[in-house]
Amino acid sequence: MKIKKDIVKATDELARIVKEKNLSFIRVKDGEVEIEVGGYEPQIVHAAVPGVAPFQQVSQAPEIPAASAPVTASAVVSGNFVKSPIVGTFYAAAAEGKPPFVQVGDKVEKGKVVCIIESMKLMNEIVSEHSGTVAEIYVANAEAVEFDQKLMRIE
Repeated sequence: MKIKKDIVKATDELARIVKEKNLSFIRVKDGEVEIEVGGYEPQIVHAAVPGVAPFQQVSQAPEIPAASAPVTASAVVSGNFVKSPIVGTFYAAAAEGKPPFVQVGDKVEKGKVVCIIESMKLMNEIVSEHSGTVAEIYVANAEAVEFDQKLMRIE
């Protein structure tokens, strides 16, 4: 029971650090225990955590120059997006060698599993919140994804 309380306390502390430092996520591993806490402001960060050392933000996302050409009406993408609810690894299929849950052109119904996001060794099924046709898939199998990142578009 003490271990469970320690994990809760550590998770609360990590959430505080993520919020204060405006990080997209932080991951700590100590032996068999691994804790990952996601935030809301995506940045490129690297945190070194030897033992119980304090966390440091080593780099931030580079500034992106403003677009030189104005956005035209044809550049606007229609449809509904399936976004990642957590930080993790995107998997298009239930297991290696299995067919993907969906491919571009497939019809999906609201509530259908469209992919899996692995986070903290847990496989989280991601379901479509919309019915329609898969128009685009933005990430490759086994690619790392951020919180709120667009995974696919459904028209």
